[in-house]
Amino acid sequence: MKEMSGKFKFAIDRGGTFTDVYAICPDGKERVTKLLSVDPSNYPDAPREGIRRILEEELGIKMPAGQPVDTSMIEWIRMGTTVATNALLERKGERMALVITSGFRDLLYIGNQARPKIFDLKIEMPEGLYEAVIEAKERVILDHPTCQLTTKGKQVIATNGEKLWVIEELDQEHLKSELKKIHEIGISSIAVVLMHSYIYPVHEEIIEKIARSVGIQSFTAASDAYLTPHIQRYLQGFCSGFKNELEGVNVLFMQSDGGLTPMDTFSGSRAILSGPAGGVVGYARTLYGSVSNNLPVIGFDMGGTSTDVSRYDGAWEHVFETTTAGVTIQAPQLDVNTVAAGGGSMLFFRDGMFVVGPESAGAHPGPTCYKKGGPLTVTDANLRLGRLIPDYFPKIFGKHENEPLDSVATTKAFQQLTRQVNERFDMTEEEVAMGFIHVANEAMCRPIRALTQAKGHDTSRHVLACFGGAGGQHACAIARSLGMKVVLIHRYSGILSAYGMALADVVREEQEACSKPYQIDNFGYIDQRISQLAERCRDSLLERGFRSDQIHTEPYLHMRYDRTDCALLCEPADCDDKGSNQMTLHGDFMKSFIEKYKTEFGFSIDGRLVIVDDIRVRGIAKTGIQTVKTLPTASSPATAVATSPIYFEGGYRECEVFMLKDLLPGHSIPGPAMIIDQLGTIIVEPNSTAELTVQGDLRITIHDAPTNKISLELDAVQLSIFSHRFMSIAEQMGRILQRTAVSTNIKERLDFSCALFGPDGGLVSNAPHIPVHLGAMQEAVQYQLRSRGSDILPGDVFLSNHPSAGGSHLPDLTVITPVFWENQPKPVFYVASRGHHADIGGITPGSMPPHSHTLNEEGAVFTSFVLVRNGEFKEAELVDALNAPGKVDIPGASGTRNLHDNLSDLRAQVAANQKGIGLVSELMAYYGIEVVQQYMSYVRHNAENAVRSLLKEVAKKSGRMLKAEDFMDDGTNIRLSVAIDPNQGSATFDFTGTGCQVWGNTNAPRAVSLSAIIYCLRSLVGHDIPLNQGCLVPVQVIIPEGCLLNPYPEAGVVGGNVLTSQRVVDVVLKAFGACAASQGCMNNITFGDETMGYYETVAGGSGAGSTWNGRSGIHSHMTNTRITDAEVLERRYPVILRSFSLRNGSGGLGKHRGGDGISRELLFRKTMTLSVLTERRVYAPYGLEGGEEGAKGSNSLLRRDGVLLNLGAKCSVPVHAGDSFKLLTPGGGGYGRKDDENNEPNSPSIAAKFTERGSVYEFRSLQESA
Repeated sequence: MKEMSGKFKFAIDRGGTFTDVYAICPDGKERVTKLLSVDPSNYPDAPREGIRRILEEELGIKMPAGQPVDTSMIEWIRMGTTVATNALLERKGERMALVITSGFRDLLYIGNQARPKIFDLKIEMPEGLYEAVIEAKERVILDHPTCQLTTKGKQVIATNGEKLWVIEELDQEHLKSELKKIHEIGISSIAVVLMHSYIYPVHEEIIEKIARSVGIQSFTAASDAYLTPHIQRYLQGFCSGFKNELEGVNVLFMQSDGGLTPMDTFSGSRAILSGPAGGVVGYARTLYGSVSNNLPVIGFDMGGTSTDVSRYDGAWEHVFETTTAGVTIQAPQLDVNTVAAGGGSMLFFRDGMFVVGPESAGAHPGPTCYKKGGPLTVTDANLRLGRLIPDYFPKIFGKHENEPLDSVATTKAFQQLTRQVNERFDMTEEEVAMGFIHVANEAMCRPIRALTQAKGHDTSRHVLACFGGAGGQHACAIARSLGMKVVLIHRYSGILSAYGMALADVVREEQEACSKPYQIDNFGYIDQRISQLAERCRDSLLERGFRSDQIHTEPYLHMRYDRTDCALLCEPADCDDKGSNQMTLHGDFMKSFIEKYKTEFGFSIDGRLVIVDDIRVRGIAKTGIQTVKTLPTASSPATAVATSPIYFEGGYRECEVFMLKDLLPGHSIPGPAMIIDQLGTIIVEPNSTAELTVQGDLRITIHDAPTNKISLELDAVQLSIFSHRFMSIAEQMGRILQRTAVSTNIKERLDFSCALFGPDGGLVSNAPHIPVHLGAMQEAVQYQLRSRGSDILPGDVFLSNHPSAGGSHLPDLTVITPVFWENQPKPVFYVASRGHHADIGGITPGSMPPHSHTLNEEGAVFTSFVLVRNGEFKEAELVDALNAPGKVDIPGASGTRNLHDNLSDLRAQVAANQKGIGLVSELMAYYGIEVVQQYMSYVRHNAENAVRSLLKEVAKKSGRMLKAEDFMDDGTNIRLSVAIDPNQGSATFDFTGTGCQVWGNTNAPRAVSLSAIIYCLRSLVGHDIPLNQGCLVPVQVIIPEGCLLNPYPEAGVVGGNVLTSQRVVDVVLKAFGACAASQGCMNNITFGDETMGYYETVAGGSGAGSTWNGRSGIHSHMTNTRITDAEVLERRYPVILRSFSLRNGSGGLGKHRGGDGISRELLFRKTMTLSVLTERRVYAPYGLEGGEEGAKGSNSLLRRDGVLLNLGAKCSVPVHAGDSFKLLTPGGGGYGRKDDENNEPNSPSIAAKFTERGSVYEFRSLQESA
């Protein structure tokens, strides 16, 4: 054994594919190693094996793999692990039950009621975490200031000092009996979820004691109940692999927030980003500051199974609610965005377009070159192009894990794919592989732009910090595409997540609810609570053995404007007069809030109260190693170890290959070149130069490069890239609109769409894909072209919402701006943004009257209003138009009730359009107008081809003539015949025979029907295609004038947008035989008075199909709106939510069952007006192929005197304190005969795709559920 003083220190990242180990030996030597995370034939646990190998090699003694590892020479172990994430993805956590307030048994199943993939008819969602539910008989309500109801119960004081009412005490005997039952069947973990327990935990605490008495662990989060026992078992197994089970060794685990925690406090909800968080700490601590020229840093972590993107600008960027594998977790996490499947992203050639991901080869079988029969991936493309050299890549493949990457298998697979491509094009294997690299890079650039611009930052004003085993092959190209000038690659970039854990601090957090305004009356309370929480943090860290001088605390307040949902985590701003009347003793949180709000959203809201949702204190104990390391300057030029051909644009280039360990500061490596170390391969592209810093990190400077001229001839690679670029324009417009708007509807509910249109007004790209906006905006733009003719001038902006001018319903205001270019006399593109305004006048607040008959009753009308001309925003004329509804002789009619928000949001829409003009102009300046417009046509043609292929396939399967009919509740029929030409792949959708327009508001503008058709075609295609004008090129649509779907201009239409649109979808899908009817309704519910108003749509059952059961409690087809959180609803509005659960048995029976609807009951606490606008109360959702109908919905009102009223499908009625409204939403239809009943459980499989997460994903999900 070698003589050594001191001990070993290990930092380990156990990732999805590889486990990375960084070790500091007693003599200061650094060791790194990488091994497969799962290799049961060679070792049981990868982290332990990595430790064993390094100890064995460094100490020179034999340590058999099957025996516990000697820990006498180990000082500490710091680790991040995917154990929690994998258990969540694979649903292999602890068996658990849910204990929840009675009436809410299905609350976690329903979630926010939005579906994850809006075009999937087969709605796939990960199964729930719990296998049993106990409804706790208890109820706590808030003491609402406007309540007119005599409350019966016990008044108590919440933890934040506010008054509550316990209207039903916890039934402890019932609970104990139920807990014993689940314990008897082997369940030993429960999650306790009670209404308002965040400020009144008494019932939770009683349940915890009862659970403990029967041998059950209790948690207050489902994720903890499911994951924490699983993690504890893993930790026990990990410890058992060491002598004395690691006694005396300081073992710390990385949490999702970037801080370390002792092993005994490592919990499930804080472990999801355990590994990726280490990488953020790694680049933040080593590459930010003087190394990055004080520019903010974008972290780009590309591994084998995922690509993570993050940002650091001197402070950690945390998020507090994220969704992973269908589970929403409320815990602090670094904002790490998983945006792609990494090197394992699979390659497809589909409908003439190169597609990368989202499907992933995963760790098993992995890419083709891993020798496990896997598919072609990005890793294979890099290998085929010479960007990976097998001789310099770890030899860990094959049966005995000692073989190199399989270049032969990769080449054979690319030969086959190239033959497929060349059925349409003429490309070499290398051009095909390079094409996929370009497409992969562009797909990763889009979310990076979204991440930076969401916070109001310029993407190009960043440095790219690249790490992960696969990132070095893509870093230069991605930086160039994003306009960045510098790429930084840490010397341990291949294991930076592990290295970051060695640099991290131990963190202890304390948090509690507040729910008080930030004002002087509450400063004393806030200061007292901060001090108390800080003391708890310090005590906990002192107990862990840290000294006082190692510990400091950081206070934060979660703050938001009153009547908004966007809370920001704010630290106190620097100031000299703490404790003044304007701030707390801990500093000026308001200044910090205003600055953050302005940065993120571009403005502040004067005169609005700011609410402190909760108080948080972060205790930090410094433990990180020192990172200062200086290398000697080179005295001679760098020496290459080899040369190797690498393919770039234009062909192969013979490139020098350098070993990173041989480079010193002062060495300069001009591209093209390759730099290799034992952990990764770095490509220095042409027109780039790599240099080594004094710390041993690589700094690559990206120089200006000549522009590659693109031919007007169709190129499959450029087709994919332009498709991404066009979508990126629409997405970035949306970010500007969301940042600069002020209304809740646009800023927080994200109920808007932005789009790019060609010179003919045809749609090019639309983001997000809100179904009811698809196609409709195109009609609005083309109406302006037809009606205005030559009266469209540079700088003009037009406003429109009229149904006959392409509008959907009046609250959706569309702002349209032409794009002029150089000496072109006419617009070369158009940009437009459509936003839902909360009120634009009419006979009811919210401009969604259930009983309107004409358009004038529904609000302000704009057909072709000049909003901006010659640089002037026409505010006076706009105000007159918005107030016009109040000047007509209609009872109850009013002008807009929220003029300030209307004006501000319309200015935001103008600004969003201006952003679109700038982006499309940049594209034309770079590529030339001819190329951009040509590829616009190609992208449209690609969508057209996809639809033609679909129609040809349908004609083969179902025949040339399809027919269907369904009825609205008033008896009006919707009749459709679809005549398909199987040779051309075209179809005529003919609605002749549809009933005439009605005296009501369920008339649907023509644009709404077009949106429904596009939605159906995209859903039937079954995979991603560009959603643009091309989708409708093969389709002729005939809708007779004056019918329900093409009413005369004065007809009421508000219900057509939200109700009839659903029935049109039902009819189209019925004609195609795609699936049974879903609930066919949005269940629009509104209540309020002159002081407040609330609007919601409620989910129901989705229809079953030929291979699937319908999903219960989910929005379907033309809507995907989220439901307001139950506790938030009761806090903001004078109602009590008595129940919110599935309506069992309401789905239609059949071989495959329809999804169940929802039962929702509201108790009103004061007098107000209730309005309901619903459908499927008379005609039930149909079944298909012998499947039974879904149950019809119903709306009933139970008066406080016991009188029960059937409200019918549409009505507006006064309600009083003590009245109760019960909504039963329709179920979905069944598919197939019940005799052939399918016995498969209704738990959909989880597709083999990478799991998106982070703020970019949350933003898109929220917008697609607007």
